[in-house]
Amino acid sequence: MVSLMTRIYPCGECAEHFASIVRDHAPTTETGPQLRQWMCKAHNAVNQSLGKPQFNCQFVDARWGGVECEGETACVLFGGPKGR
Repeated sequence: MVSLMTRIYPCGECAEHFASIVRDHAPTTETGPQLRQWMCKAHNAVNQSLGKPQFNCQFVDARWGGVECEGETACVLFGGPKGR
């Protein structure tokens, strides 16, 4: 998924920059929280290069938390335990 993202950016310069971030700092993808932290840090690297403010990665789960599977149907629809 991350590799695909380096090729689908509509802006070629942005795609190259993101690809360099991925090369220099391989993503951690073992768990959802680890991936969200990596994405936050990658996002902040882009923001830094654009002179934009950094997002506090301590709050990444509050802003972009994982999908909660409360019922069996939701877990199946979103690839949770029953849908794997």
